[in-house]
Amino acid sequence: MFILKKYALPNLAHFRKISRTAILSSDELVVHRDSEDNNETTPFEFTDANMIRLQAIIKNYPIGSARSALGAALDLVQRQMGWVPISAMHKVAAILGVPRMRVYEYATFYTMVKRSFKGKYHVKVCTTTPCMIMGSDTILQAAEQACGCTAGHVSDDGLFGVDKVQCAGACANAPVLIVEDDYYEDVTVCDVAEIICTIRNGGIPQAGPRSGRFAAEPSCGLTSLCSEPPKPGYFVQPALLK
Repeated sequence: MFILKKYALPNLAHFRKISRTAILSSDELVVHRDSEDNNETTPFEFTDANMIRLQAIIKNYPIGSARSALGAALDLVQRQMGWVPISAMHKVAAILGVPRMRVYEYATFYTMVKRSFKGKYHVKVCTTTPCMIMGSDTILQAAEQACGCTAGHVSDDGLFGVDKVQCAGACANAPVLIVEDDYYEDVTVCDVAEIICTIRNGGIPQAGPRSGRFAAEPSCGLTSLCSEPPKPGYFVQPALLK
């Protein structure tokens, strides 16, 4: 210990400083705070049609396993209302017979659950590594400019909300822009402007790759499976063909 104090401590100034990630300043993902439009008294009831749908989904699972329908129930809420207030979470918990905490856990873990109003059209830009390498930063800037709001906010007219998301699951088609259920892949800055403009004017942009690719084949063209595939029975022993 004497040696440590005498020789090691004076040299601590030469040690590399330890860095750490920045502390998150948002509580959006983990904490609920009552607001004027999101509290236990916020009106919510399933429509008759959605209640029939939910009951049919619950019947897909064994008796006592209604909690397995939790994700589908919250999706019905979101499609009916546009987002999922805390009162709707309580309604889902009561219908499924699960503690409210189980609903909170799901809603705060999966970012596709909108716990606040995200605009009529929720625009999401993937910023995970493959998309980042392909220029997602400029795609995000283009989306913010076209929608009229910055990431994490809603436009003044309530039409668009913009968010950054992690891994849209379409890495081979990066960069990716998502609007509600539609994926727009291989997008450029011009594509973003055209997509948002079309939606703003009441149109429906063509979803999928914007580069001419059919799906996720190599952007440089096919590199394998270029020839006619073998016919049935190829390399099978003759005796097995009888």
